Amino acid sequence: MDLNIPHHIAIIMDGNGRWAAERGLDRVQGHTEGVSAVLRTVDACLGYGVQYLTLYTFSTENWKRSEEEVSSLMMLLSEALTKYLPDFMERGIRLKTIGDIDALPDSVLAKLEHVREETKSNDKIVFNLALNYGGRDEIIRASRKLIDAGVSSTELTEEVFEQYLDSAGMPDPELLIRTSGEMRVSNFLLWQISYSEFVCMQEFWPDFGKDLLTKALQDYSGRQRRFGGR
Repeated sequence: MDLNIPHHIAIIMDGNGRWAAERGLDRVQGHTEGVSAVLRTVDACLGYGVQYLTLYTFSTENWKRSEEEVSSLMMLLSEALTKYLPDFMERGIRLKTIGDIDALPDSVLAKLEHVREETKSNDKIVFNLALNYGGRDEIIRASRKLIDAGVSSTELTEEVFEQYLDSAGMPDPELLIRTSGEMRVSNFLLWQISYSEFVCMQEFWPDFGKDLLTKALQDYSGRQRRFGGR
């Protein structure tokens, strides 16, 4: 089958904790293996010519987890940003973020801003991390920006509204993948996935890589996207 490659793939990375529990490991080890899956996935997307990859990295609801787990997640993110910046530069990976990142720890925010600035001219793929992100929160924040900008009701269109979303300037994802067998969107990209094709996979996120991405692309390539038409 010839693969139809989306311009933009979004992924809900689910199952790190359950992957670890099945192996008698703690949740932090599951998240560590999840970072390896991220690297494999970025590499596979580069190989396929995907232009945008958005990963649901830390949601607005994830603050409810234990302080130890949240701290570990922030540490893993910070370490990965430092470790893989040279690879981003070598391979043309541009880092972007969506979400209310100002709520993140100062040390993490500083590294994010540094890597975003360093990679802003890279043009092989946009690697987009959803951090402290919630779809409802994004829509509320966009609405506040609209009001502050003085946009009137008669001026408001979908195209105008999209300019105030965190994802402004990015195409909507054609494909949304979720791992671990769950069948819900979990407050992710509520505006942007209106016409996305969904592929839900039983495998946990730490097992994800090129083979599973290829399987998802094969499924996607067999779909006929009608956008409400016939």
